[in-house]
Amino acid sequence: MDLNYIITRGVSDAVHELYGEVPDLKSIQLQKTRKEFDGDITVVVFPFLRISKKSPESTAKELGEYLQKKIVIVKSFNVIKGFLNIDVSSTYYVDFLRNHGIKQDYGKVESKGNSELYMVEYSSPNTNKPLHLGHIRNNLLGWSVSKILEASGKRVVKTNIVNDRGIHICKSMLAWQKWGKGETPENSEIKGDHLVGKYYVKFDQEYKNQITALINKGEKEEDAAKNAPLLLEAQDMLRRWEDKDPEVIHLWEMMNGWVYDGFDVTYKRLGVEFDKIYYESDTYTVGRDTVLEGLKKGVFIQHEDNSVWADLTNDGLDQKILLRSDGTSVYMTQDIGTAQMRQNDYPFDKMVYVVGNEQNYHFKVLAIILDKLGFPWAKNLYHMSYGMVELPDGKMKSREGTVVDADDLMDEMIDTSREMANELGKLEGLTSEEKEETYRIIGLGALKYFILKVDPVKNMMFNPRESIDFNGNTGPFIQYTHARICSVLRKAKEMNIESYREYTVMTEINDKEKSLLKILHDFPEIVKEAADNYSPALIANYMYEITKEFNQFYHDYTIIKESNLELRNFRISLSEAVGKVIKNGMNLMGIEVPERM
Repeated sequence: MDLNYIITRGVSDAVHELYGEVPDLKSIQLQKTRKEFDGDITVVVFPFLRISKKSPESTAKELGEYLQKKIVIVKSFNVIKGFLNIDVSSTYYVDFLRNHGIKQDYGKVESKGNSELYMVEYSSPNTNKPLHLGHIRNNLLGWSVSKILEASGKRVVKTNIVNDRGIHICKSMLAWQKWGKGETPENSEIKGDHLVGKYYVKFDQEYKNQITALINKGEKEEDAAKNAPLLLEAQDMLRRWEDKDPEVIHLWEMMNGWVYDGFDVTYKRLGVEFDKIYYESDTYTVGRDTVLEGLKKGVFIQHEDNSVWADLTNDGLDQKILLRSDGTSVYMTQDIGTAQMRQNDYPFDKMVYVVGNEQNYHFKVLAIILDKLGFPWAKNLYHMSYGMVELPDGKMKSREGTVVDADDLMDEMIDTSREMANELGKLEGLTSEEKEETYRIIGLGALKYFILKVDPVKNMMFNPRESIDFNGNTGPFIQYTHARICSVLRKAKEMNIESYREYTVMTEINDKEKSLLKILHDFPEIVKEAADNYSPALIANYMYEITKEFNQFYHDYTIIKESNLELRNFRISLSEAVGKVIKNGMNLMGIEVPERM
């Protein structure tokens, strides 16, 4: 039976029997006992003073005495001001391990047909450039949040919206048309998304040259930026695309195809996937039609130049453009259409947008506009806003070609893993193939953990070499601990210790063993908390806590060589349970754990 439930019911019975009134269960507040005090669970006594009509200390003492007398698992208690600290019997935790700790799916709640449906959008790339470090954080957050929501019992649909239209796409297309000389991924041996990104950078370089030339001829900088021939050609290409010009459409389909093939390689390597991919070239027309319908109904206003706007001044915001004067769509229009299509395809209970914090205003406006349009599900949109990833030498700029490319970064992480593992002699005894696979697991695990351990709302500084440290709060440290536990289990098997799960209920275990059991016991609660807060960082911090605690236990006590067979079996079982929770927790972050390191 759940520990919090046992204590909550016990406190309720105690207040009723001692003071003659049944308390509201919501008034019974339980907390983990702070580390500087003795105990496992702390009961906040202040809500009961109205009923007891006694001091906090007296009330806490009487409740503690009642619980110790009536509940077997309450070993002892102490009172600190208005807080009752309860020491739970080791027997409870040992019994918990026997019944729950070794199950493969521990920590996971199975979803049902009527479970809430969450749609999670992440990645959202543009087809004018390859994925970069910022996309890596986005994809890792989206994938991990999806896994955590599933583990908490939700049904989840993972979606991606590809920005495959617009002026920026035409810039790459135009640059390739002018300077590409028929270059393709096949004849250049350049990955498709990298090839298209090359021409996006080329456009920017030539565009800046034209601006400089116009300024030298006497034009103002602002006018030169608007009148540069390249930009005018790109704008014309966009109009031709919207008019479905066959030549432009063919070029667009060909170059986007290159990009999608490149994205697929990166996604597979990163370990993420999607249940449904939407394309803005499909959704923007739905959004445009909805905006025009809203204009007819008086939801929106039209300016003299025929542009369409949402007036949000009564909502404490400003006016937001939805259709330009030439009738073309903006991002907001596309997102309106995308949201409608998604609700039609998958009637979600919650829509989670994993998008950087520079779009906070955008998603606030989107929810308000959809609500004004009369969509009841508009109130169920949630923007999971996250901070930017920065580098020691500053921010990245796509059009200048100064981004940290996702593929290059993964290569660098694997190379760094290989270098550091060889320096430390970590993989001796493995075949070359096993070593290379382990380098990959360590390198990508280090990357994922380093990014996911940071609270999503915070900006972060990424340092590749620091992330692959085999000590401290890193992925490799946790992976190495899992491999260490696997080694313990292999040795047990070699010694024919196959019945180690069979041990009597032990009444005496040491503080480190109890601490490990308490951490194991908390895992389902941590998963739920991470799901409620959309925070993989909570899982990562838990992983570090249990790993650090296990390594101290491993250092201080014998396991396989323990002469007391009951205690030996218990410690092997405890190690096995920790290993499974490490594997389950790391899986929620999309991180593999090797069995040998």
